[in-house]
Amino acid sequence: MPEPLMIRGRPPRSAALALLEEGGLPVSDLTDKHLEHFFFIGSGGSPMGLVGLEIYGAKSLLRSLVVGKSARTKGIGSALVQHAEEYAFALQVRAIYLLMTTAESFFERLGYRRVERAHAPTPIRSTREFETLCPESSAFMIKRLNTAGER
Repeated sequence: MPEPLMIRGRPPRSAALALLEEGGLPVSDLTDKHLEHFFFIGSGGSPMGLVGLEIYGAKSLLRSLVVGKSARTKGIGSALVQHAEEYAFALQVRAIYLLMTTAESFFERLGYRRVERAHAPTPIRSTREFETLCPESSAFMIKRLNTAGER
């Protein structure tokens, strides 16, 4: 049986930026404060995958899910998203939103549903990712975290 993946918090900034840039994801707005709600798998110097959250009360923006090319199809992305959802739920988040230009079917399999950008709540609409970093053509999705059993 394969060894479970160890998920750790707050990746080193330089390693996180390198992996995000390799995946073609935005990094211009990332601060050390953002990394407080980021999680990674792999070594601190060379993470295989990472995901981040921006928390706004009961709402959160899932951002920056990336898995290195050599580590794809091993369940790392799913494990990271599940961990982020559990973390968010523990902080009383009840809806997670995301924007993306790829991987819509991946997130649909995880229970996210596409919604119109016009329905974005103010805290999400006010993020740099929503306002300027992700194009209008990006898929905007939501997953509601109603109870622990429904995540």
